Amino acid sequence: MKDKETIYIIGAGVSGLVAAYELEQEGYHPIIIEQTDEVGGRVKTIQEKGYALDLGFQVLLSAYPLAKKYLDLDALELHRLESGALIYVNDKAYRIGDPMRNWKMLFPTIFSDIGSISDKLKVLKLNNRLKRKSIDEIFESHETTTLQYLIEFGFSPKIIERFFKPFFAGIFLESSIQTSSRMFEFVYKMFGEGYATIPKLGIGEISNQLKNKLHHTEFIFNCEVKDITNDKILMVSGENLPHDGVIIATNSTSIIRSHKGSDMKWKSCMCLYFEVDQTNIPANTIALIVDGGNYANNLYAYTDIKTGKTILSVTTLEHMNKTDAEIIENIIAEVKKYTGALKVDFIHHYRIKQALPDILNLKMTVQPGENQVMDNIFLAGDALMNGSLNAAMESGRIAAKTLLEKRKEI
Repeated sequence: MKDKETIYIIGAGVSGLVAAYELEQEGYHPIIIEQTDEVGGRVKTIQEKGYALDLGFQVLLSAYPLAKKYLDLDALELHRLESGALIYVNDKAYRIGDPMRNWKMLFPTIFSDIGSISDKLKVLKLNNRLKRKSIDEIFESHETTTLQYLIEFGFSPKIIERFFKPFFAGIFLESSIQTSSRMFEFVYKMFGEGYATIPKLGIGEISNQLKNKLHHTEFIFNCEVKDITNDKILMVSGENLPHDGVIIATNSTSIIRSHKGSDMKWKSCMCLYFEVDQTNIPANTIALIVDGGNYANNLYAYTDIKTGKTILSVTTLEHMNKTDAEIIENIIAEVKKYTGALKVDFIHHYRIKQALPDILNLKMTVQPGENQVMDNIFLAGDALMNGSLNAAMESGRIAAKTLLEKRKEI
């Protein structure tokens, strides 16, 4: 009896929730053990001082194949971001965008001092090339750095420094854009085929929706796993839980180390939230500060759904070895200088140590078995493939598939 077999999932993030959904489809009643008091992992929205704040600035790319498979996108009431950005450089602001989607962006983009006309034609060439290139082809292609890829494509240093570096630094969470060219092509293709979106109630609604699809899954919150053997889970509390199979869908260093033999590397960032009286950042538009010596990398202004106040999300990659007070003070000054805000009130900040996995040899998926570390123990998580929501979902799907195939052999 499948519902009598005891299958545990460690971690209630996106990977764990998708794995549970796939197990339910085959008649299993999995149990998810989560260290915190809620689902979501890195994809959550937190209530703070009456505001709904995402755990870092995050977007859902609507073209993700598995977002279409596992999510009801209409129910999320997605807000589309403009295809482009507002760029602050040399005390000026330039708005650039995709004129194929918004004709009003044609002349601002052409005449912006972000790159040459040749650069802007190369952007169209890149768009067309990646439209014809499949996702599988992207992840099977030669891997170099994003920076080297852009140089080899023929882009000038000007557009690389004024657009590609700041824009993709906010996505890859590293300012020198040394991230794999496969990831660049994949993300760029997803931007071209869909939209960057944010759910009306925050990014955490993705996790909440996945949880609400589960009808035969038990959740155990506020419990921490110490270690896992092939037949038992050892809890920090001292309790031993016998199992028939486990999917590890957590970033817990101690658990992962014991089953992979090494620590996982992560990229970090700091996200700060402010209430502002006004801003020159257009609605649904990401703003980038290109001028050197600043703390802020990307900014996004939105209206808080409950209070109606204008909230500014600011991401910095200059947070290491600096105090909160130093960062907050400098970013407030930058917000006033660049965005036209006169009143800037700090709300909250998040230092996110495990924002994105720092990995090489990026993959679209893994083959069943590659994620198996013992007879009854399987791994899930985007760190197995590439740092994206799509990979998180795919890893959960593959982990469940591998476990199911193993159970059929017994």
